[in-house]
Amino acid sequence: MSLLITDIIVAVGLFAFAALFALVGVYAERKISAYIQDRLGPTETGKYGSLQTLADIMKMIQKEIITPAAADKWLFALAPVIIFVTVYLGFAVLPWAPGLVPAKINLGLYYFFAIISIETLGILMAGWGSNNKYSILGAMRSAAQIISYEIPAGFALISVVMIAQTLDLQQISAQQGILSSESVKFLGYWNVKANGGILAWNIFRAPHLIIAFVIYFIASLAESNRAPFDIPEAESELVAGFHTEYSGTRFALMFLAEYSMMFLVSMLAVLLFLGAWNTPFPNIASLKLATWTTGTAWGIGWTLVKTLALVGVQMWIRWTLPRLRVDQLMNLCWKVLTPLAFICMIISGIWRVWVM
Repeated sequence: MSLLITDIIVAVGLFAFAALFALVGVYAERKISAYIQDRLGPTETGKYGSLQTLADIMKMIQKEIITPAAADKWLFALAPVIIFVTVYLGFAVLPWAPGLVPAKINLGLYYFFAIISIETLGILMAGWGSNNKYSILGAMRSAAQIISYEIPAGFALISVVMIAQTLDLQQISAQQGILSSESVKFLGYWNVKANGGILAWNIFRAPHLIIAFVIYFIASLAESNRAPFDIPEAESELVAGFHTEYSGTRFALMFLAEYSMMFLVSMLAVLLFLGAWNTPFPNIASLKLATWTTGTAWGIGWTLVKTLALVGVQMWIRWTLPRLRVDQLMNLCWKVLTPLAFICMIISGIWRVWVM
């Protein structure tokens, strides 16, 4: 019984975190976009407009849930639930600190990719169930985009797995806290024996993984339908794409899923490439910087700081780059990212054999 209560507390806690992040994330994006465009953003509701997103959520919850007369009612109603639950379940295997993970699975990365792929089904259900030409076009675009960009993203992640020799996200994270003797020799830091700080992160542990990280990050923007890859919900072309017909709490679930996905893919990038919960400070001789900044609380802090930094970059990109055309999006995926990611995977195999 106590285990069941613990699981319920963890589940509620993750949902509360996702909802809180969406509230803060929307406010942050409005302020970031305002700064980039030389505007003020929200200013009236609360101090510096800080309560604006809360007011928007309260208004959204009170709105009537409308189902179009010609819609497939079952598909239309289930789609937002599937989209959100899929993203929500992705948090189950992501470790926040040493030993702090909701579900301990030794195939965590495999589970993550499998569960996130189901989101495409929910988006297709939303588009088809709406019986709206804009929604169907948006759903078709999204399916083509997500399925295509999962290939370079998968190759980039396999590059990390070949170096780490495990699919367990806990082990991959823990490995980035120790600088191997081979890496020490390669980098020339003979006095760094353990807790190598930033030099032990995967992007420095095997330098070609910097390219893999960039590839994964670009693909994650497409996975999240974020600009410049937001063609499934392009307002200037498709009204709002696959969620054109949604309102009230159903729209809120889709909105919550989008911002949760932003955090989710950024956190996975942190776990695989940017040292996970590990401190960026090394232990050098008698100066124990890593020891002083390591622990459960520090781990959660480092994970949040790194993840939110990547989320900030996602927002920055949205308000900086124009939307790609469909043909440009596909060319980038198949002609640039996929070959580069495949080369990174080959280099990982060579690196594992000859360097490590």
